[in-house]
Amino acid sequence: MNVAETVGRTLAALGVRGVFGVVGSGNFHVTNALVAHGARFVAARHEGGAATMADAYARVSGTVAVLSVHQGPGLTNAMTGLAEAAKSRTPLVVLAGEATDARSNFHVDQDALARAVGAVPMRVTSAADAAEDTAAAFRTARHERRTVLLNLPLDVQAAPVEPREEPGDDLGRVEEHPVDAASGQAPPAEADVARLARLLDGARSPVFVAGRGARHARRELEDLAGRTGALLATSAVARGLFRGSPWDLDVSGGFATPLAAELIRAADLVVGWGCALNMWTTRHGALIGERATVVQVDLEEPVIGAHRQVALGVVGDSAATARAVAGALEAGPRPGRRTPELARRISAEGRWRDVPYADESGGGRIDPRTLTIALDDLLPVERIVAVDSGNFMGYPSMFLDVPDEQGFCFTQAFQSIGLGLATAIGAAVARPDRLPVAALGDGGALMSAAELETVVRLGLPMVVVVYDDEAYGAEVHHFGPHGHPLDLVRFPPADLAAIARGHGFDAVTVTRPEEVAGVAAWLRGPRDRPLLVHAKVTRDRPSWWLEEAFKGH
Repeated sequence: MNVAETVGRTLAALGVRGVFGVVGSGNFHVTNALVAHGARFVAARHEGGAATMADAYARVSGTVAVLSVHQGPGLTNAMTGLAEAAKSRTPLVVLAGEATDARSNFHVDQDALARAVGAVPMRVTSAADAAEDTAAAFRTARHERRTVLLNLPLDVQAAPVEPREEPGDDLGRVEEHPVDAASGQAPPAEADVARLARLLDGARSPVFVAGRGARHARRELEDLAGRTGALLATSAVARGLFRGSPWDLDVSGGFATPLAAELIRAADLVVGWGCALNMWTTRHGALIGERATVVQVDLEEPVIGAHRQVALGVVGDSAATARAVAGALEAGPRPGRRTPELARRISAEGRWRDVPYADESGGGRIDPRTLTIALDDLLPVERIVAVDSGNFMGYPSMFLDVPDEQGFCFTQAFQSIGLGLATAIGAAVARPDRLPVAALGDGGALMSAAELETVVRLGLPMVVVVYDDEAYGAEVHHFGPHGHPLDLVRFPPADLAAIARGHGFDAVTVTRPEEVAGVAAWLRGPRDRPLLVHAKVTRDRPSWWLEEAFKGH
């Protein structure tokens, strides 16, 4: 056994099951070792896609994922996906061969690349320490929720290692709870618990906004909200967390419905649970009333108050803090704004599809609202939705409902286009029991078209919806009103349905509402091939969320 084999064997023994990548000479042996010891390897067509697949798999599965890439260009190809993962604090181990000889064509400062995007560089330095170095990288990813680059120098990889009989035993096999459950975290300070309890006791109209760090805390947050009359909302990445509750306002921020915006603005106390309360979640602060008290609960002290001033910051796990605060409340259960009349309003107005609009379909193009509502009605409820970035993104993000927080995978921390298809693939591998739905713009679809073959090869019954406005729509609507030329961001028509068929998809082109019937026909069939919906969407105006973003809120 050599170092490369030891690294793969150790990670498999520690519980790694999802591995994504593109195999070259520098990561060939370590990837084979992972597979030989029980991990599943998913080969992507580009390392950028592989990085985002691994990111999405980790988010949805609640486990540490592995990305395996070649030295040098294999790593540089993956950097956009790694930037997204690092910004999102995704628990991910990146295995990269490393050419340490500066004369090598493959040589690059891989540590500097990792640091530049917020990842943690580590390295296997010797045969004697290979297993320990690997376990340290895994634990950093898991317990600190970090994206870790584990460099594997080519000369070290080949060094012989005396094999251990049971690497999982002597390295301490990881516990089976999911990485986002914050198990073992220190409880919040008693003084902070008491202060938050007093604020809730005195609040007449509290609102809870739960983020990624509270996805495991639904039961505790609903219990505390029920005792204090709080209404419930989420950041975009936690969408679906409170689905089924009559007090679920859905998403806070630029995606918020008019009703959600009204109710959040009227809150006298806003508590962010595992949520950054950044400009997107608060509409640059416009969703926080002038007299509202703001509290932030997070595991990490440095993030508290990073985006806006808060009256109280509580360092602690969201579930543990909510339990402790519930036990410290002095006032009895009270309804707050939870009245039958408000419940009826939320039921009638609480989703974007309930907001009246004038259908602008015509001239060979379909209104994206009409398209997405039709898809929402057709597609199975048990779905997992992944959305790329761009002007179109609000429509699938808000008009396609999701069953719970596992139904929405949102890789938008870096705001890169081109990640949506790979996101859907990684999520689909993690949750094969749900229908994966990838929502892309035409720009992102063409950027990631190589991974259409991956969808077919894996046999994923995926629906890929392309909102095609033949442009980079955000730039068109940002610069067009000021009279700037738009030739650089507009493109001639492309037959995206034909491209998809060339990769082995079924495909339908939708220009009118009645053509959505092609999706219904696919759903009735064997679904033995994935489906691409090439939707030629109206393009005369920006989406509502983009209009608000341009206003600066």
